[in-house]
Amino acid sequence: MAAAASTQPPQPPKLTQLLERDPYLAPFETDFQRRYSLFYNRLKNIEENEGGLDKFSKSYKTFGVNQLVDGGIYCKEWAPGAEAVFLAGDFNGWNPFSHPYKKMEYGKWELFIPPGQDGCSPVPHGSKLKVVIRAQNGELLYRISPWARYVVRDEDKVNYDWVHWNPPQSYIHKHPSPKRLKSLRIYESHVGIASPEGKVASYKNFTYNVLPRIKDLGYNCVQLMAIMEHAYYASFGYQVTSFFAASSRYGTPDDLKEMIDVAHSMGITVLLDVVHSHASKNSEDGLNKFDGSDSCFFHSGPRGTHQLWDSRLFDYANWEVLRFLLSNLRMWIADYGFDGFRFDGVTSMLYHHHGIGTGFSGDYNEYFGLHVDEDALCYLMLANHMINFLHPECITIAEDVSGMPALCRPVAEGGGGFDYRLAMAIPDKWIQIIKELKDEDWNMGNIVHTLTNRRHEEKYIAYAESHDQALVGDKTLAFRLMDAEMYTNMSVLSPLTPVIDRGIQLHKMIRLITHALGGESYLNFMGNEFGHPEWLDFPRKGNNESYHYARRQFNLTEDHLLRYRFLNAFDRDMNKLEERFGWLASPQAYVSEKHESNKVIAFERAGLIFIFNFHPYQSYVDYRVGIETPGKYKILLDSDAAEYGGHQRLDHSTEYFSEEYPHNYRPNSLMVYIPSRVAIVLQNTDIPE
Repeated sequence: MAAAASTQPPQPPKLTQLLERDPYLAPFETDFQRRYSLFYNRLKNIEENEGGLDKFSKSYKTFGVNQLVDGGIYCKEWAPGAEAVFLAGDFNGWNPFSHPYKKMEYGKWELFIPPGQDGCSPVPHGSKLKVVIRAQNGELLYRISPWARYVVRDEDKVNYDWVHWNPPQSYIHKHPSPKRLKSLRIYESHVGIASPEGKVASYKNFTYNVLPRIKDLGYNCVQLMAIMEHAYYASFGYQVTSFFAASSRYGTPDDLKEMIDVAHSMGITVLLDVVHSHASKNSEDGLNKFDGSDSCFFHSGPRGTHQLWDSRLFDYANWEVLRFLLSNLRMWIADYGFDGFRFDGVTSMLYHHHGIGTGFSGDYNEYFGLHVDEDALCYLMLANHMINFLHPECITIAEDVSGMPALCRPVAEGGGGFDYRLAMAIPDKWIQIIKELKDEDWNMGNIVHTLTNRRHEEKYIAYAESHDQALVGDKTLAFRLMDAEMYTNMSVLSPLTPVIDRGIQLHKMIRLITHALGGESYLNFMGNEFGHPEWLDFPRKGNNESYHYARRQFNLTEDHLLRYRFLNAFDRDMNKLEERFGWLASPQAYVSEKHESNKVIAFERAGLIFIFNFHPYQSYVDYRVGIETPGKYKILLDSDAAEYGGHQRLDHSTEYFSEEYPHNYRPNSLMVYIPSRVAIVLQNTDIPE
């Protein structure tokens, strides 16, 4: 009898490259092999049983309620805990039993409703629907389909209603997606607060009033929060109730499609903040207990609930959950034209402890072992593989605070497959410095370490602050720096107080050094570029349902009597300079100086010289800075310029000539005047751009 063939588990084809790049990962080689094997086998099963990843991820075209070419309606649901399933709605006078689904294999149910005599759809566009589930205990449950594309809430109601969305003429995209960007300058945005008015702003408002502002500021990417439908507005979009529905509080699905199309016409890439880490525990208008059981899409029992977020946790090993989530990503790309995703809550997904009560020191043992949820990691690998394979122009970003190694390396190396990860230590560092230290005690080495301490060949998105710091209970950098004086002393008609002067100068310097040194991409939350006053707070019982803090006062930058315009202008020119020289797409900077007593940091990146003097009062004449390339240098950007609210201490016609004089391990050097609390960027004019 012939011996059975050995079944060697599949190996990551490029794992050797990962281990050569970081030899400290070698003890965990078997972990990478096991993770890849899990990914490979799931992918193989999809290929063999579902006709391939392309077809599997298009399940949104068959599940839910879909219009057929002949005018009929095809409905399909996965409800393994149901005894019976029906469709009810305006179309059948809300008769709960007239349209029963037929039971299929693996907990699936289907229903075909033929077209009317004139070929019209039996379920009209705009009519309300519900899936009626008869649970195991005989109870009738009226549910919104998990695949619903449009849900709305009437003002006098608590819960959302499912509305059949099938307009006679859907929006047709006119503009192609921009080519994949080398330098990402991301404007993190929330459509509902994108207006100075105290109300929920619309997709239309964003299209015609905010996109031109983003373009003018030099951002080439917009990251949209709170688009996936969420019943609770104050959740900031992180308690999703309908995963396939664009939030109706801002307008229709076609309004969002137009908004993305117009962004594309401006050359702006559009990313969706996607929440696949958890789901709202709402059952009336959410996924929870869809089929009457505790499980269905989620783990049953305590494992299925996030104890801090009070939300449900997906079972990533479940075949139908994989179908649901992968199809969800595919739908947002194919139907709406999104160019990629920022995956929220990745740390919660990666570990069984969800990061709760756990600090990450960087010890590699924290990232491998039984506490890692390898089913969730496998889902992320599948998602990134699918996006890279079917939509290679799309971008994916991981919001992971743990620092999981290889998360942003290709799946073929055993990595997670993400393109970028958020440099989440940077905003925490700025808060700690401003909160705890006097200006004289700022540690230059510590600042540089935080900005440059990142994994080799994994791309990081640097940011000084995001929406997290703007929320009520926290403070933006501008508010930390200037606090109550922002209410009284931001007018140019009032004296420039020491507090406002310090705040304006440091706000610019912090942003520029983060932009230039902190990563391979840059992110800013809307309004923070000009030091938006106060905090962000959504209407809720605790603030008498007020919209006062749930808005962005863009009008402040248009008032020439207010100092906000200085910060706005600096942010714009900083971005435009990066657009010209592409330092985000350049190799990491060479830091030649981090002088503790002088409070000076100097570095070179993309052929430019960046010099920062953080000293609160000491200016330096003839300050020597080491450089690599000899030549004649001129000032390109000066935070002390009048148009940025500076003190105009530098003459921009000055030419700086290098000397063949080694300094700080650089072969050449030059002498500059660098005033206190000023950052300058110098260009070698002997070298063509």
